[in-house]
Amino acid sequence: MPRAVIDLNSSSGLAAVKGRWKFAQGLVPGEPNEGLVSQLEGSPARLPDYDDSGWEVCTDLGKWVSHGFSFVWYRINVTFPETVEGHPTAGVRVQFETCIDDYGELWIDGECDRHRGAVQGFNVPQRVLMSDDVKPGEQHTIALLAANGPMAAPGGAVFVRYANLAFEWREPGY
Repeated sequence: MPRAVIDLNSSSGLAAVKGRWKFAQGLVPGEPNEGLVSQLEGSPARLPDYDDSGWEVCTDLGKWVSHGFSFVWYRINVTFPETVEGHPTAGVRVQFETCIDDYGELWIDGECDRHRGAVQGFNVPQRVLMSDDVKPGEQHTIALLAANGPMAAPGGAVFVRYANLAFEWREPGY
């Protein structure tokens, strides 16, 4: 299947989708104890209308953010471009691909594909369908929840190894 990839950790990739990454620490950013409370029903940071205006801008997803037991949210609003590598995007399929160190969840427009977007294991690449019928100019919110692990004795830090939009054409010749 022919495909073209936009690297969402490069300035050219971010310009192509008119996006910028932001990040904040905590399961619920800004709350005491990183928002870790018993019986939490969910973090509002996953929702597309969540106000992340006070979050820091992230210019390098590979930069280590937090040590020890911690959570970090990364968010970006993307706009599907008219073309990728000179090929029209209208009507094609696009997947979001990432690998979060150490554990990660993917939320697209406030929804998590529980089979592919929920925690898959330690440093496991993840890929979720964003659209099977791209409409150029369409906007989407991607929210990534990263957790340092292993949970009982975490090492290293939280970061995103890569983040891509993969546009895939079903017909030869694009």
